[in-house]
Amino acid sequence: MADGIYFASADDFDDSLWKETVTITVSGGAVTAVDWNGVNINGGVDKKTWDKGGRYNMVKFAQARAEWYQQANDVEAFLVEHQRTGSVDEIGSVSIHVDAFNSLVMKALASGPVGRGPYADGAYFAISDSYEGGWKEYVSLTVINGRIAGANWSALNTNNDDKKAWDKAGKYNMVKFAGARAEWYQQANDIESFLVKTQTSGTVDEIGSVSIHVDSFDALVQKALAAGPVPLGPYADGAYAAMADGFDTGGWKTTVSLFVHNGNIVNVSYSGVDKDGRDKQTVAREGGYGMIKGSAIQKEWDQQAQAVEAYLLKTQDPRKVSLKSDGHTDDIAGATMTVADFFTLAQRALANGPRK
Repeated sequence: MADGIYFASADDFDDSLWKETVTITVSGGAVTAVDWNGVNINGGVDKKTWDKGGRYNMVKFAQARAEWYQQANDVEAFLVEHQRTGSVDEIGSVSIHVDAFNSLVMKALASGPVGRGPYADGAYFAISDSYEGGWKEYVSLTVINGRIAGANWSALNTNNDDKKAWDKAGKYNMVKFAGARAEWYQQANDIESFLVKTQTSGTVDEIGSVSIHVDSFDALVQKALAAGPVPLGPYADGAYAAMADGFDTGGWKTTVSLFVHNGNIVNVSYSGVDKDGRDKQTVAREGGYGMIKGSAIQKEWDQQAQAVEAYLLKTQDPRKVSLKSDGHTDDIAGATMTVADFFTLAQRALANGPRK
């Protein structure tokens, strides 16, 4: 075998939403290092990092001999020691299926050395600054062996519904209402695949199978890569929500919605609803609330709410705020209004876990 670094990835995601990868280092004609790993359909950290973070749990839920990453290490060690792949019976210490690994090893070696890519391994993430057409787009990338091995392009609305799931449930309907070539999530998948295959963001003409605009995707990919890898956070992925038990003296019932990706809070919505079902941020933005008239910092309620959202995104913990007895705080320069309701509800939402 020629010296160098070899890489192969499965063609599709398995039933657990992982696509396995193998990276092999050959030196002096022999295999000297192996990494059996995987990327998730939603992006984020690689499979080993996810498993080491206590998120895969084969021992707990499948009564396995050891966690997946530990068994993967044994499979890798067997290849390095014997210079060939083995079966479950030969390796002995593993109970996981090794056929996919063995096939990927053959695929990688047959393809020839590819070297190492330019990026640091890890998870990358970027999200738009604002909602466009009701959606705030985001990109999540997984880098293995310095190359983009996985990508997920989606978006969130103010309720933190994920656009791909929304689309798959038949609620977006680009084909029906816009005469599109395919649904949005299907075209997004094609764009992600192009990025992984070519390591570059493409144009509509280059990709061919898509008709949706790709400029925002391209910009988010560059933004994510420029920001560097993001560690796995402490929370379970998904959307969280909480609502106040009753209306306040102003006639509003406070609402809080959070979205967690890769264990980190990546989007926050702080608003409220009145008895007529109106959204508080929308009413304030359109001039129907009137807080700016009496505001010492000359900011309307929606502007101050967005400063509160940004604070939680930065601290990642609703308990990390100093509240006064009257519900105000000096921790957020852009908000002089009462914020205790938001942080109380954010804690409640996280305690309740991701909504079903």
